[in-house]
Amino acid sequence: MLLGIIDISIVVAYTIFIIVIAQYVSREKVGHSKNAQDYFLAGKTLPWWAIGASLIAANISAEQIIGMSGSGFVIGLGIASYEWMGAITLLIVGRYFLPIFLQNEIYSMPQFLEKRYDGRVRLVMAIFWLGLYVFVNLTSILWLGALAVNAITGIELTYGLIMLGGCAVAYSLYGGLKAVALTDIIQVALLVFGGLMVSAISLNQIGGEQGVWGGFIELTEQLPEKFDMIISPESEHYKDLPGLSVLIGGMWMMNLSYWGFNQYVIQRALAAKNLSEARKGILFACFLKILMPVIVVLPGIAAALIIPDLAAPDQAYPEMMKLLPVGIKGLVFAALIAAILSSLGSMMNSISTIFTMDIYRQIKTNVDDSRLVTIGRVAGLSSMVIAIIIAKPLLGNFSQAFQFIQEFTGFFTPGIVVIFLLGLFWKKATANSALVAGIGSFIFSIIMREYWPDFPFIDRVGIVFILCGVMAIAISYIAPEPEINNTIVSEGAQNTVDSSFIIGSIAITIIIASLYLIWW
Repeated sequence: MLLGIIDISIVVAYTIFIIVIAQYVSREKVGHSKNAQDYFLAGKTLPWWAIGASLIAANISAEQIIGMSGSGFVIGLGIASYEWMGAITLLIVGRYFLPIFLQNEIYSMPQFLEKRYDGRVRLVMAIFWLGLYVFVNLTSILWLGALAVNAITGIELTYGLIMLGGCAVAYSLYGGLKAVALTDIIQVALLVFGGLMVSAISLNQIGGEQGVWGGFIELTEQLPEKFDMIISPESEHYKDLPGLSVLIGGMWMMNLSYWGFNQYVIQRALAAKNLSEARKGILFACFLKILMPVIVVLPGIAAALIIPDLAAPDQAYPEMMKLLPVGIKGLVFAALIAAILSSLGSMMNSISTIFTMDIYRQIKTNVDDSRLVTIGRVAGLSSMVIAIIIAKPLLGNFSQAFQFIQEFTGFFTPGIVVIFLLGLFWKKATANSALVAGIGSFIFSIIMREYWPDFPFIDRVGIVFILCGVMAIAISYIAPEPEINNTIVSEGAQNTVDSSFIIGSIAITIIIASLYLIWW
């Protein structure tokens, strides 16, 4: 047991506190029962600060904190491209995609696909996302969280899985998205504080009398190869981050799919009061993402210098937490628990939204809102039970879980991006072309992985995206549909852009460009 009584007390008190707060903010006014929009979209009342905080809280969990620290230990700062390029992608989403989604009152990504294409595309993609969220995302968050709990407290992995899953259910199952989003500002504040403490103490350990800044300088001098943002072809890690492809290649597809067309993430912005609030929330999230590598990558790089003989890379962050003093260790561990619970709650809500609104509601058309909310809660609870059962058998043998997640989702990402980009911006795209793009993405990816196993998966994503795009366009021309089922209205959606969004976008772009130039 690495935690003292004070640390344990802090963690327990925080867990109880956040569960109580979640129930409090989820309460309904007297005489009003929770309907589907309340549960799945927080009544479309989210302010900008809740949107921005919730975007980051959903994104940064054990998957990032433990997984990206592990990749930082092995690869270095280059893995931060997922964060910094993600911030640029968010700006694109806020400028071009989100206005169309909000103008058409979209509550789920499969719903958009039906309105733009047809019910077949909606059903196929809804089933795909359910499988991905339950068997990859939810499971990986649970597993990496349980690993962290085990490393810090000694709690056996199975009990850790049950504990985290149970707390997430208590935290988010009743209130839905509102419970998650309105408490995420607390979660993010604690996450940022805890992450900065781990980084500061790790660097102070290296710097000694020179302090935190001296430790950072020492780290860059001792391990200069860990501070290459653009990995050279000669590097053993080129397969994971293939050079300029992080700037002009397949990583764009990964990020567009995750930030623009992923129910788990975009649901927060869909629940905004209006477009202006949604864009302010996106700017807030972008500035936080610039900071994230300091929190989730730097501790892993520090571990490579302090304890280079780790048994597994994903142990880097828990090992760095051991350097913290009593009390602070409890706060940082509470921050880790906060990130895990927030992501688990967000994932459960997205699973329940897609299952209820895109599958169940299409089968049972005459269902009242109270029944839909009940079905959503059952779906969320069921997904958590499944994830707890399969987590260890599925992920127990992977040393870098973050890279596993990226490569697996990369099988489907190219097709998803093609389907949505054509659906948003090309009126001739047909339902058949969308289905071919989705199925072709998986087939092409499997073939390339089988016959060119050493080919970088990010480059593979880029090539498969081009192949799927060409096929979809060709099929739309060769076999056009006389009447395309397109009820999406895009005219006028992007006409107005607040000056604050423009100024913020320019500032974020300059900061990120400067970071790449410094560590090119």
